[in-house]
Amino acid sequence: MTDSAGRPAEHSAASGAGAVRHRRRRWRWVALGLSLVVLAVSGVGWWFYRKLDNNITTDVTTAEELARYDKERPLPASRGAQNILLIGSDTRAGSGNRKYGRPKGQRSDTTILLHLAGDRRSATAVSVPRDLMVNIPSCPTPKGTRTRAQFAQFNFAYSYGGTACTIRTVERLTGVRIDHHMVIDFHGFKEMVDAVDGVQICLKQPIDDKDAHLQLKAGKHTLNGEQALGYVRARKSLGNGSDTERMDRQQQFLGSLVNKVQSNGVLLNPAKLYPVLDAATRSITTDPGLDSLKDLYDLTRAMRGVPTDRVRFLTVPRQPYAPDPNRDTLLEPKASELFERLRKDAPVIVTTTPSSDGDTESDGSADGTGSTNPRATPTFTGTDASSGGCK
Repeated sequence: MTDSAGRPAEHSAASGAGAVRHRRRRWRWVALGLSLVVLAVSGVGWWFYRKLDNNITTDVTTAEELARYDKERPLPASRGAQNILLIGSDTRAGSGNRKYGRPKGQRSDTTILLHLAGDRRSATAVSVPRDLMVNIPSCPTPKGTRTRAQFAQFNFAYSYGGTACTIRTVERLTGVRIDHHMVIDFHGFKEMVDAVDGVQICLKQPIDDKDAHLQLKAGKHTLNGEQALGYVRARKSLGNGSDTERMDRQQQFLGSLVNKVQSNGVLLNPAKLYPVLDAATRSITTDPGLDSLKDLYDLTRAMRGVPTDRVRFLTVPRQPYAPDPNRDTLLEPKASELFERLRKDAPVIVTTTPSSDGDTESDGSADGTGSTNPRATPTFTGTDASSGGCK
């Protein structure tokens, strides 16, 4: 018997079987190759994950110190809200920081209380002035001694007692329990800005500040990390030289940074997202509850869902301290109103126009109650992330 080509049927059958075996071998090699690719990708992914995870520095000392005073600390935030203290340290120790001055000592160049609402639909960042006069508790020092309890500048808490002392001071000041903390230094800040390819600002006037290593013309600029650091730290050449204007400038810059990080060009592009994560994880020191990549990812994911116009920035309501106008003290009752809203996870409404009397203003039904009581919702002077950058 022959096939249609005149070949013996046995030959055709053998050829068909050989072709099947060949196809099977080919698919086995394809499957093996795909398996190797999957394993390689998984291995690289795991390597990246472990690298980022190991970048983070854990601050166990602060956690242990706070545990000793747990009974005197405020109650945890209500309704699932979280409060994170962000500390920008101006320590000159570490890579890239010594050119800014002496390598010894530390100060909290910037301190921000970040409140994430329980529903994760808003976030409020409250700056605490360095020169605000506050009650600082007795705290242990790195040398094994203790500081005395004192009424002094807020900045002293970090200078002499470190992060734990700063957290206890903020908790006493606000009645708000700090759930987590992050400390970032000069070099880390610069790397974060460079990782997102710079942050845009608009200048109404030129800047020429030798101390800040910054020289810019008026107009629109995209600042790199070094320029950004000079911009947020400069005082002598911008405005009236006050720490108040410097904090306002920091808040506006952070708003622009939030806008940049939330853009699809960063969050949805692995090639851009990895450098941001690498810079962030290498530059921070945090508590054990926030010291893994998963913890930071969960925090970032929560922030990503907050509309930029609901990421609000403001400074603790304050006024000049009578004995020394170069220092600040709380402005009451506004400060207490703000702290109460943070404790209760109530909406915090900001406006760029301060009220004439410094008291509560109307904001319609912004408190979610539907009330039109003109005193239903306090309004505070500040800004939001949507107003950052250039218009």
